[in-house]
Amino acid sequence: ANLTLNARTMSATWCIDWSDETGFSDLSGETNEDACFKTYTYERLAADATAGNTQFLLTSAYLVFFMQAGFAMLCAGSVRSKNTKNILIKNVLDACVGAVAWFLFGYGFAYGTTDGTKPNSFIGSGNFAMKGIESAGDVAGFLFQWAFSAAAATIVSGSVAERTRFEAYLGYSFFLTAFVYPCVVHWGWSTEGWLGPWRENGAKLLGTGMLDFAGSGIVHMVGGCAGLMGAWIVGPRTGRFAPDGRVNPMPGHSAPLVVMGTFILWVGWYGFNPGSQLGLIGPASARVIARTAVTTTLAAAGGGFSAMALNYYLYHVWDLIAVCNGALAGLVSITAGCSTTEPWAALICGMLGAVVIHFASKLLLKLKIDDPLEAAPMHGFCGAFGVLWVGFMAKKDYVAEVFDVDGAGVFYGGNGKLLGAQICGIVVIAAWTCSMLGAFFMLMKKMNLLRTTVEEETLGLDESKHGGSAYAMELVKPVPVE
Repeated sequence: ANLTLNARTMSATWCIDWSDETGFSDLSGETNEDACFKTYTYERLAADATAGNTQFLLTSAYLVFFMQAGFAMLCAGSVRSKNTKNILIKNVLDACVGAVAWFLFGYGFAYGTTDGTKPNSFIGSGNFAMKGIESAGDVAGFLFQWAFSAAAATIVSGSVAERTRFEAYLGYSFFLTAFVYPCVVHWGWSTEGWLGPWRENGAKLLGTGMLDFAGSGIVHMVGGCAGLMGAWIVGPRTGRFAPDGRVNPMPGHSAPLVVMGTFILWVGWYGFNPGSQLGLIGPASARVIARTAVTTTLAAAGGGFSAMALNYYLYHVWDLIAVCNGALAGLVSITAGCSTTEPWAALICGMLGAVVIHFASKLLLKLKIDDPLEAAPMHGFCGAFGVLWVGFMAKKDYVAEVFDVDGAGVFYGGNGKLLGAQICGIVVIAAWTCSMLGAFFMLMKKMNLLRTTVEEETLGLDESKHGGSAYAMELVKPVPVE
């Protein structure tokens, strides 16, 4: 209950204040109990708002981190059984290595600032190892953004699955989480970055900046482009492409794991997209969060339905794996515009995302690039499509409500500047990630640290590198009963 105490026998007016160590505040300038009550109520509401927003952000971070379980199940089900342990340990260590890299360097390069230094629009310059990060909101923000960085790193494990050396993968994971991804975050999401709408130290790109609410470009394109470079440089799995150019099928070993992973990722996306509002209490926040959850749902549904229809039309098969990938493609596609897209349009966005992943996968096979999980088409190509979608379909009122900038998609009366900013973001993110990770994978290849031997690959990485199969399937001879 709100309580006010007036110490009439003293010269000062005091009121309950739980933010003060003594539990009271000296409000000598106030003259009556009402003033004290109003001051207390304001302070208490502010403290409650901070606590509520922090809890919302932490809960969202937990959901985003739970997506690692979804990635793990999806990856395990999509590879051959002889490589299950290998792909799973990579998923687990993405979280471990990523946490260390984000703590030491990543957060500082993404959001770090140093008092007295000139703002840097390219890279952060302070708060390394969480130095100076003390408020509840900042600490929660660190955890939330780490969960995003782990998601970006995990995407690549699918693209280079079944033939990449473990050491190279650990090096890539650290490099991406510590430097490559944080730079893109700084450009698009920090108040100093040159690319995004939050810039405070200079003019916004084309008056709006690139609008990427939850990371179709900043998160998914980075992971997808990195996976594309890895899949290209490490080369295809042995036997994937026949000498005459035919593609030999190498299906994953467990459809149930793929479905489980898809549903876990879908649930996690409710932390990924709505959580990117970063707070529940505030002007219009609840409305934005609710709308974002709805558009996320409809995009996933549209993607799954579209993939089912497309595959049946082309191959006369009700393809379960294609439906799962279509739903995930819809989720990736709507991530940038989930807060600025109308619900009916989100359904179309998801449906188009399923078309994008289908034909992008065909393109990679035509180029003889082997991506076992279609991670580059799903996250790289659909991520780029999601960023582009905002340039066409962002509603003006929603853009003002969420980003506080004057802009709209071309189909909503925009003048094309927002579309230009979105295209600029796509080009720069792709160029940065491909060049950085391309150089890294080339260096690993030059040092003979990138790819396993043909013998190890044929035997299976579980047997050759991880102490045995993930499944104990041996037949046990019955013991006779006397």
